[in-house]
Amino acid sequence: MSTARRRLYLMRHAEVRYFEGLPPEEVVLTAEGRRQALVAAEALRPVAFDRVITSGLTRALETARIVAPGREPETRHALREIESGDIRSLDPEEVKAMMASAFRGAVPLEARFLGGETIGALVDRVGVELDALLADETWDVCLLVLHGGVNRAILSRAATGERVFLGGFEQAPACINVLDAARDGSFIVRAVNHTPYDPAHVRASRLTTMEQLWQEYLHPRDRNP
Repeated sequence: MSTARRRLYLMRHAEVRYFEGLPPEEVVLTAEGRRQALVAAEALRPVAFDRVITSGLTRALETARIVAPGREPETRHALREIESGDIRSLDPEEVKAMMASAFRGAVPLEARFLGGETIGALVDRVGVELDALLADETWDVCLLVLHGGVNRAILSRAATGERVFLGGFEQAPACINVLDAARDGSFIVRAVNHTPYDPAHVRASRLTTMEQLWQEYLHPRDRNP
């Protein structure tokens, strides 16, 4: 039986700030985000990437260009982050409840993320792109710089082989996941949520991504330079 596998380095984009006036697709890396990406770049410096793929969203492109400066990223719009509904007119307590449940446990595929896109729609569009990537035999090592929800969809499939969405796969800014893909479509999960700038998560908050977003929603911070 052949054990030949190809390697995927799956990252989440580095730190940004939401709720500060820009649409989510236009937010840029903070100063801390750029530092995180530079540390990740150093950790991955020995790796020769055959392909670099992002969603095309600004935060993912910025991160990829820092981490892999020698290779222009390919854009796959179907790998964009899960799309929320318009929460601006909702009562804050309703928003809080929606954020608290968004990535909890095995999320039902019919659930809508903050009133927007369903989890199942995310899983399906990401799955189509992942299948296309695996069907391409021209690469051996690929860097994917994507988003927290998208990464959860990929990790859920890698870990289970099923059409499920496991919300507990926390994804810190600029984290690195390492997956080995076999020719039959199965995966070996080598690493999840590794943060080279804080390897043991000593300085990391114990809040989830969605809990942090709730705090930012309540108290938008000053822009970083």
